[in-house]
Amino acid sequence: MFLRPGCYFRTLALWLVFLLSVAPAVPVHAQEYVGKPNLVVIIVIDQFRGDYLNRQQARFKDRGFNLFMKEGAWFTDCYYDYANTKTAPGHATIGTGAYSDGHGIESNEWWDASRSDEKKVTSVEDERYQLVDIPAASIPANAPGAPMDAAKYLVGASPLNLRASTLGDEMRLATQGKAKVFGVSLKDRAAILPPGHAANGAFWIDAASGQFTTSTYYMEHLPEWARQFNSSGRIAEAEREANVENTTQFFELVGRTPAANSYEFDFAKALIKGENLGQRGVTDLLTISLSANDIQGHQMGPDSDSEDQMILALDGQFDKFFSWLDQNIGLNNVWLALSADHGIAPIPGEAARLGMNSAMLTMTKVYDRLEQELNKRHSPGAHVTYLMPGPELPYINLNRGAFEKAHITEQAAEEEVAALLQEAIEAQNPAPPPFMQAGKPDRTEPSQHRLPPAPQFGGAYTRLQMAYGQLPQTEMGRELAHSYAYHGNWFVMLLLGGYQMEDIRSYGGTTHFSPWSYDRHVPLAFYGSPFVPGEYHERVAPVDLATTFAAELGINFPSAAVGRVLTQALKPEHAKQ
Repeated sequence: MFLRPGCYFRTLALWLVFLLSVAPAVPVHAQEYVGKPNLVVIIVIDQFRGDYLNRQQARFKDRGFNLFMKEGAWFTDCYYDYANTKTAPGHATIGTGAYSDGHGIESNEWWDASRSDEKKVTSVEDERYQLVDIPAASIPANAPGAPMDAAKYLVGASPLNLRASTLGDEMRLATQGKAKVFGVSLKDRAAILPPGHAANGAFWIDAASGQFTTSTYYMEHLPEWARQFNSSGRIAEAEREANVENTTQFFELVGRTPAANSYEFDFAKALIKGENLGQRGVTDLLTISLSANDIQGHQMGPDSDSEDQMILALDGQFDKFFSWLDQNIGLNNVWLALSADHGIAPIPGEAARLGMNSAMLTMTKVYDRLEQELNKRHSPGAHVTYLMPGPELPYINLNRGAFEKAHITEQAAEEEVAALLQEAIEAQNPAPPPFMQAGKPDRTEPSQHRLPPAPQFGGAYTRLQMAYGQLPQTEMGRELAHSYAYHGNWFVMLLLGGYQMEDIRSYGGTTHFSPWSYDRHVPLAFYGSPFVPGEYHERVAPVDLATTFAAELGINFPSAAVGRVLTQALKPEHAKQ
């Protein structure tokens, strides 16, 4: 039987209506259509050496670190290519894909000749702004015993000193501001530098109370969701988890425990929900810097039981956070990256017991010797201060005004201090055994026991040498060049021998600042739809994180980026983009 033409088309239309009515509903999102994620999350673990993942690999469970190591692209040999391995430069490098010579952040704080000759400025300090919604007890004017003229607000912070754009900045520019970009950390510099100039917000804690705050650079007051978090009782809960209830030293006491990481993750969840990240048809970015490992690590060292416990606790915290992301956004719509801002040296005494030449140098003695010699040469009988106070390796800062008053040029001043540094450091060496003393060639009296570690001068390089590339044509020379930034002060960059550092026993067990591999080795791993799961052993660097994400998002590289796109870990259809 044949249908008349009119009946045929009516029947076909009815069948189409029926098929559409019974077909399963498939959500359509613009981001999925163009192959881009709804949310990018960059996680930075402060002071987390790359070998930690190998050490603990067999003990990881579920989808914590294993999400990166078994389901993602894990690069085991990632090293910073500079010599100033500090928190602020590391976070700036991850965000910008550049080193200090590109992004301008060479340390956590420095002497800035244009801003103050009385104190250092921090990497994110900005007097043009103030902190917002700080508890009254934390404001100087309201503190017990504060003078009447004490400041009624706390100096704010911003990315003022950051001289390059970040991945987040380029996302904001590419979307005409539609993408949202935020940063979270316990530390201001770690919250501010990775997301960049155009970030919608950066949040860090008030050290005393633990309340999250921000700066008027971003907003006049905290958003409602952040105020609710601060008043929710979560601070007291974190204190109980850390066994330090009712503390007025939240950063120091809670911050060095696993409870601080849980606290940060809960704030990140509140931010994602409060700002509707990953739900708006455009790719958003969140950077999370976990500070607890650094606060504890300086005190306990990388080989302590406390470090093992922190890492295993973090594994479980990652699992919970990733499960939350899966439930609320869908991990198939999220790209993740994991890295660290620097590594860490072993505690010197522990390394020395194993036979390493791991000495601690008393920098106050070095400074005293330098000042005595400089006064002897240029101002006999006087007590001129030729060096700026507060040595923080690897930089030795010169008092520019004192040298200029003595009619000494920058080149002459820096070269003189560099030469005197070697002499001052070697003066702290223990007395050599008798047969090694000058004028006593008799080698019949060798030491009957292992000699103590001796401070070792590794090199000193002037600012002008770094500025004009007058450095060794070696790997080390390149690392030194990448460590350069200028803020108007004269300085010399000092290198000590491996496993050596200034005497830090008054405030911790170990530190980081050097070009040696233990300070430069950090993890780098990715998870998401573009990445081929696997363990990769090619030498890579943290600068590759921002460029790889930028390439996959189809946006410009950050303005000073020098990183590579890690095509070896990209699926073929992505690697060809």
